Amino acid sequence: MQALPLAIMAFVLYLGAASWQGLTLMRRVPPRAALVRMLGLMGLLFHVPVAAKLLGQTPGLLPGLSASAVIVTAVMVFLLLTVSLAKPVLNIAVGLFPLSGVALLIAVGLPSPAGSGGMTPGIALHAISSALAFGVLVIAAMQAVLLGVQNQALRHHHTRGVVQALPPLTTMERLLFELIWAGMILLTLSIVSGFVFLDSMFAQHLAHKTILSLAAWVIFAILLISHHILGWRGMRAVRWTLGGCAVLLIAYFGTKFVLEVLLRG
Repeated sequence: MQALPLAIMAFVLYLGAASWQGLTLMRRVPPRAALVRMLGLMGLLFHVPVAAKLLGQTPGLLPGLSASAVIVTAVMVFLLLTVSLAKPVLNIAVGLFPLSGVALLIAVGLPSPAGSGGMTPGIALHAISSALAFGVLVIAAMQAVLLGVQNQALRHHHTRGVVQALPPLTTMERLLFELIWAGMILLTLSIVSGFVFLDSMFAQHLAHKTILSLAAWVIFAILLISHHILGWRGMRAVRWTLGGCAVLLIAYFGTKFVLEVLLRG
């Protein structure tokens, strides 16, 4: 089956799930976590074959821009659906699901070079840990956005609407740092496996990604250490989380976009 119909179906299902959860946040409809998860899972079932197809068209050792975007968003959706079974993170679906659907549609429309470059187990470990690290830390960034909205609303004594639908502030902050810790462990594994299994992490096409990934690691490390020692929290934690995620976003996709779209065009 062609990728475009699958991408459209995934987008529609993701949009339906995000819309219901968004209306829940606005207290327009009752919470239906099972419905949101079911629609999200159905969207993921259409999403995964597209990711597999694009990965199979990867000519080099590591996935290109289109494959990376589709794989990473699939990982993020899977992580969110899984974590939501134990933690109150389903509100992140309001932003994550539409983002995944749009990324899927865009990736299907981008040209993909033919060919297949088999990954060694070591490179596969690096690719998987990179996708998981990015996925967890982007979810953390979305959690930070919700935390920032909640923090600002409570600071101005706005206790209705979205704030009422969110978990308590202490729970939101604890979830944020749990996500950052998990993302940091995976990011460390990604960086170490890259140095071990790739020929040169500072080769011409990987230098920017390596330096920016290390910079993001330092940002998140400073945040975690300062939270533990100095008690950083609230809006300061939100800003550092978003800053670290922005650097990681440029590391993962910025250089790929420049090399595969701008320079090739």
